[in-house]
Amino acid sequence: MDIEKILFIDIETAPIVYHYNELDEITKDLWNKKWQYNKEVSPEIQYNKAGIYAEFAKVICIGFGYYKRGKYYLGAFSGPNEEVLLNQLSEFVSSNFGTDNHVLCAHNGKEFDFPFLCRRYLINQLLLPKILQIQGKKPWEIKHIDTMELWKFGDFKNFSSLNLLAHIFGIPSPKDDMDGSMVAKTFYEDNDLARIEKYCKKDVTTLTRVYNRFVGMQNLSDGEIIFV
Repeated sequence: MDIEKILFIDIETAPIVYHYNELDEITKDLWNKKWQYNKEVSPEIQYNKAGIYAEFAKVICIGFGYYKRGKYYLGAFSGPNEEVLLNQLSEFVSSNFGTDNHVLCAHNGKEFDFPFLCRRYLINQLLLPKILQIQGKKPWEIKHIDTMELWKFGDFKNFSSLNLLAHIFGIPSPKDDMDGSMVAKTFYEDNDLARIEKYCKKDVTTLTRVYNRFVGMQNLSDGEIIFV
């Protein structure tokens, strides 16, 4: 695989509204029904997990990294307007990663990042970028790489976080300032998108370094990163 054909991405998401009691009645009822068979934890407490469900959450940051002419570039789209972010991603992908030879890479991307993005594009009534149009394709026709899947080596019961792989590979942790559980608070209470974007970019850099280890590439140093 040509490393310059790969777009490394990571997304950060937040609930559509911060608190359970801010949901409109229809949405609240649908959320409640989602958890109706869980008698141990109330739907209100379960709302702490809302940020991972595309029906009840939105994208607030999309980090991306890529190699071009031997150099590594790192950037992000972030902001409160999800439609703007998704359109920015579409324009960027169409201009730079729009052929059948281009590939998306994320950690746990096949379970989270890729389907979450697809669902939010549809909810916002936007056309999916070509690289996310996977309907009707055979598994080997889908141009997606998932580093968590690479680490499984066929072991379907194995779940390993990006942070864990970074640790065992001797790569700096992306969670030195915050982690995913803090994103909603940082977005809604602190209004600190810059911190979220910085965290997202760290995840993309770590993802790239982990992938490089899989393919035997030289480690990507901080000094080699060009911010865009």
